[in-house]
Amino acid sequence: MSKYKKIIVSVTAILGIILIGFFGKNVLAQSKPQDNRTQIVFWHEMGGPAEKTLLKLVNDFNKSQNKYQVIPKYQGSYDTAIQKIFQTHGTNTSPAVFQSSNVSTAQVLHSGYTTPIQKFVDQDHYDLSKISPVARAFHAQGGKQQAMPFNTSQPVLYYNASLLKKYGITLPSVSPSYSEITKIAKELYEKSNHKVKGMTVQIYGWLLEEAIANSGGMFANENDGHTGTPTKVNINTPESVEFFKWIRENIKDGDFIDYGSGSMASTNQTSGFLTNKVGIYIQSSASMSQLNKKNKNKLGITYFPHPDGKKANGVSIGGAALWISNDKSEAIQKGAYEFIKYTVRPEVQAEWQKSTGYMALNRDSQKTSILQKFYAKHPEGKIPGQQLDSTVPNYGNSGILLEGMQTIRKLEEDAMEKIYRGSDIEQVLNSDEKAINDLVYSQNRANGLTKK
Repeated sequence: MSKYKKIIVSVTAILGIILIGFFGKNVLAQSKPQDNRTQIVFWHEMGGPAEKTLLKLVNDFNKSQNKYQVIPKYQGSYDTAIQKIFQTHGTNTSPAVFQSSNVSTAQVLHSGYTTPIQKFVDQDHYDLSKISPVARAFHAQGGKQQAMPFNTSQPVLYYNASLLKKYGITLPSVSPSYSEITKIAKELYEKSNHKVKGMTVQIYGWLLEEAIANSGGMFANENDGHTGTPTKVNINTPESVEFFKWIRENIKDGDFIDYGSGSMASTNQTSGFLTNKVGIYIQSSASMSQLNKKNKNKLGITYFPHPDGKKANGVSIGGAALWISNDKSEAIQKGAYEFIKYTVRPEVQAEWQKSTGYMALNRDSQKTSILQKFYAKHPEGKIPGQQLDSTVPNYGNSGILLEGMQTIRKLEEDAMEKIYRGSDIEQVLNSDEKAINDLVYSQNRANGLTKK
C-alpha cells in the first residue's frame, strides 16, 4: 500500500470514529426494532441538552420492557413540527405519539387527529390525581384528559440574591405584589449608584397573558376557550392596564431596562442578569437549569408578582404535551400510551427536572432521592414546583385554547413595545384588541365557525 493510501485509510478510520461518537446518541436511540417489538414512532422538538436527556429517557423505557420500542425523531421547532404532524396524518410516515407546544393545543384539539389519553387511562385505571392538576387542566376538555403534559414550565421571578444582600435590601416574599418588587428595584438602582438596573420584563406576549391570569382575569371569552370556541379577546381590561402601569412606573423612575422582544432579547436579559447589570427579571422556570450552571451569584426565585390588594390567582403553564395519533392501530396507540405513562413516573420526572429545569409533574417526584439531593444543593429549585402545586385550577389559569396564538402574540408584543416606549396605554390596548379580534373572526370564519 502506498504512503498516500495509508494516509487516506487512516484519515477515513479517524473520521469514522468521530462520526460514530457524534451520531452515537441518535443511533442508540433510533436503532432498528429488537425482536418482534411494536415500533412506536415519537416526534419531538427537544434540541440541545434537553434532547440528550430525552433520548436517555427513551432508551430507558425501551430497556424497561420487551413489548414496545420507541423510535424518537427530532422535527425542528414547535411551529415547524405541528405543520408536519398535520400534513402527514393518515400516512405511513406520521408519528404514533408526538410532542406539541401549548400554543398549538387548540389546533390539535380541533384537528380531530388524536385519541384522548383518557381512553387508555380509564382502561388502565390509572390514577391521574398524582399529576399536577394545573398542568392537566390545559390539556383537558369535556371532562376528558386529551394529552399528557410533559415538559412543563411556569413564569417565575428571578432575583440576584447576592446583590440584594450586598446592598442590604430585603429579599422579595414568596408571592410578591407589584409594589413590593418596585420598592426592591428602586432600592437596588439607587443603592448601586445607578450601576445596576432594578428590573426588566421582556416584551413577550406570554408574560402579558400570565399577568392577566394571575390577576384573576381572562384573555378570551368562552372561559379562555375551555367551554367553547372563543369569538372575542379582551385585552383592554383593568388587569392589563394595572400591569402596564406597574411597568411604566419603573420605566419612569429609571430602574427598568428594556431589552426588547424576540430570542435575542431573552438572551440579552439573561446575560444582563448574570453580569450584574439587572437584578430582577421574569422568565420561564425552565431557565433555572441554565442559571444554576452559569451564575456566580446566589440565585433567588419567587412567584410571579400580582397586583396590590389582590390575591394571586396563579399562572398557567408553558411548555408542551404528549399526544396520541388516532391514525395508528389500537396496538400501537396502546404502546404510545405506555410510553407516555412511563414519562410521568416519579423518578423519570425527577430526573427530567434536575437535568432540564422543567418541572416534575408527578407529586411523588418530590419524595425521590434525586430531587432531595438536588434541593440540598439548590434550595431555590423548590419554588417553581411550589407555585404550581399551590395553584387551584380555574378557567383563568388553565391556559388559553385559541387558535392562531403565534400571530396573536406578535400583536400583543407590538402593543407592549408601544406602551414601553411611552404611548397611551388604553389607546394602544384598544387598537390591539381590535386587531386581534379581526384575526379571531377571520380564523373562525375560515374554519366554518362564524356566519358569513
